[in-house]
Amino acid sequence: MSGDGGAGRITLPEIDSTNAEGFRRATDLPGPTWILAGVQTAGRGRRARPWSSPEGNFHGTLVLRPQEPPETVALRSFAAALALRDAFVQLTGLPGSFQLKWPNDVLCNGGKIAGILLESQSLNTPGATLCIGIGVNLIAAPDPSQVEPGAVPPVSLLQETGLKITPQAFLDALAPAYAAWEASFTTEGFAPLRAAWLSHAARLGQPIRARTGTETREGTFETIDATGNLILRTPAGTLAIPAAEVFF
Repeated sequence: MSGDGGAGRITLPEIDSTNAEGFRRATDLPGPTWILAGVQTAGRGRRARPWSSPEGNFHGTLVLRPQEPPETVALRSFAAALALRDAFVQLTGLPGSFQLKWPNDVLCNGGKIAGILLESQSLNTPGATLCIGIGVNLIAAPDPSQVEPGAVPPVSLLQETGLKITPQAFLDALAPAYAAWEASFTTEGFAPLRAAWLSHAARLGQPIRARTGTETREGTFETIDATGNLILRTPAGTLAIPAAEVFF
């Protein structure tokens, strides 16, 4: 275990899912802790989709014990996205290459390079646990044929920038970046994160499609509000959307 912006670090050669491991270990951890896996055998993304987890890519989870209400805890997805962007920019020196896609993806040159999955248990109780799962395509990306039509194509850091970096070295940049945004969030609230996130948002002010279940709405991506909702301007009026799949 080593220090990472005040958090611990546990590195495992192989695990089913770093989020699942985070919940298994949560009650025994002394404080915020990163769990890093060489390989995940059952990695997953949003809506329980499988997440490709080959060796050499980043598969990690930050385990926290938050005491805020669930709607506040959920805003940490924006802290994670901002920290990822900071880490990418620090390592590559290419700030113009990285954008943030609502609700929880990071793009590199327009392709998906990282995803974030927040899972929680027992919020609003003394045993509250939050696992911030992060997957990064450091050296390999899934074949575009594996993603659904209209989705952002996956890319890797190596493919897009030529930088080859280990998961451990990536966490060396990510962990302190996340700690800084966590400190901002807990002391100043969501407003600074919202402003920073919007300054790097993909397709802000442009047409997008937002799919919720079987319904797809088209409109202009206006902003995100003070609770993280996507604000979509449509011919029928302005909508606040708390969760959706976004297509460009």
